[in-house]
Amino acid sequence: MKEIQVKVYDNDLEKAMRILKKKIQNDGLFKRLKLKKSYEKPSEHKRRKQREALRRQRITASKRYR
Repeated sequence: MKEIQVKVYDNDLEKAMRILKKKIQNDGLFKRLKLKKSYEKPSEHKRRKQREALRRQRITASKRYR
């Protein structure tokens, strides 16, 4: 796990919080926490992985034809 840091300038805490939230979301921490919150059956895990792989394939395919 990498360290996430956000610098606060001019006591602008709201902007720093927005930046932190975006960094955490891009890192995938929210998604991992949500998945660890409850038990996921092996069959559900397999289905989710397949859906994610399909989604990634569609995204890369659409980028190729732009």
